[in-house]
Amino acid sequence: MSSPERVIVFCVGNRLMMDDGVGPAVFDELQATYDLPPEVELMDVGCMSLSMVQLVDAADHLITVDAVDGTDAEVGTVFRFEPDAMARHSSAMASLHDLKLVDLFDAAELLGYRAEGTCFGMQVENRSPEVVTIGLSPRVFDAVPDLVDAVLAELVLRGHIVTFKDSGAPVERGWHHVMSAESNS
Repeated sequence: MSSPERVIVFCVGNRLMMDDGVGPAVFDELQATYDLPPEVELMDVGCMSLSMVQLVDAADHLITVDAVDGTDAEVGTVFRFEPDAMARHSSAMASLHDLKLVDLFDAAELLGYRAEGTCFGMQVENRSPEVVTIGLSPRVFDAVPDLVDAVLAELVLRGHIVTFKDSGAPVERGWHHVMSAESNS
């Protein structure tokens, strides 16, 4: 019997920069509401860095959750794409961070590490407020459940059993995450 696929979920973003904090908001919701199986690790990574290259070797699949801009889509639109789709872009589908998942994979591959990856991004409204601003813009906040749903769906479709902390019931297809109002603080 083979061991289950090892997945690491990177929630990327800066909580102090308004909508750039959408990745950490997803981290908070997943951590507060769901129990992930032991083979799935959830990480609030802030901004990705090359120090994370060892994690590529530890995982079979990496999922990245991040803010994106320049897509011409409505604020709150969720995208699912492969790491190469964001590779070295500075326009549509561009991560708001200098180091992208594909860059991390490239560095890891130089060391002989390999993993697959999936990126989830949300079109944001205000990625660079004039002053430090904790909390998401209202439209991004309202769409966070869709981004949580996307991550949960990916995990469930990949065969991982995610359960609700309060009931122990498994998350199944068709579930829709609901956030509490105090989550945007």
